[in-house]
Amino acid sequence: MRHNPQDGGRLRPVDLARRHGLSTQAIRNYEAAGVLPEAERTPHGYRTYTPLHASALNAFLALVPGHGHATATSIMRAVNRGATGEALRLIDESHAQLLDDRRTLQAVESALRDLEPVPPERGDTFVGPLSRRLGIRPATLRKWERAGVVQPRRDPRTGYRVYSAADVRDTLLVHQLRRGGHLLEQIAPLIAQVRSAGGVAPLESTLRDWHGRLAARSRAMLTGAAALDAYLDRRPAPADGDAG
Repeated sequence: MRHNPQDGGRLRPVDLARRHGLSTQAIRNYEAAGVLPEAERTPHGYRTYTPLHASALNAFLALVPGHGHATATSIMRAVNRGATGEALRLIDESHAQLLDDRRTLQAVESALRDLEPVPPERGDTFVGPLSRRLGIRPATLRKWERAGVVQPRRDPRTGYRVYSAADVRDTLLVHQLRRGGHLLEQIAPLIAQVRSAGGVAPLESTLRDWHGRLAARSRAMLTGAAALDAYLDRRPAPADGDAG
């Protein structure tokens, strides 16, 4: 059963702001951005809000940790103009992105687990032997270099690319992830972490943190969904065809 949006009396901007440690200007900005429904005005021009606005603010602030500020804003704008279907689509897209992030993490962990150790005594190698080892063309290695995921040095006398043991390790990791369907722009940040950490082993804490961030984001999405559902329940029932 839907509630009357006006139940509970009138609220001043400062009443909404204080509940969340915000400024009254932030409340006005959220209204101007479409995050909150348009406020009514007193005969003297002052804004007045209702519990419906408080519910909208609660929903927005709950959506931000899981979906990000921009997407949360788009969701609330859609809801406030009656396009609930569009809002739900945006939420679905965020969940799909989270699932992609989980799959990327799984692929990274699998690639790291299967990565062959490269002993330092193996020494340097060149494009030809390394490309044959991986079963790829030398042009592919050069493409990875242009993308910044592999950074071999150049022999000062010949100008040939020289791959150190660390470069070979990075190349093997890129190869594993590329076979998993991941784009070079997705791989580059991981390779940068491998380099800054000095190898694969120190990345265990990074991977744990990554798991933790995904779990926190997933829980935040649940919290945001509950707050948005409460707001939708408070809103007036849409006219036929307005649910988007």
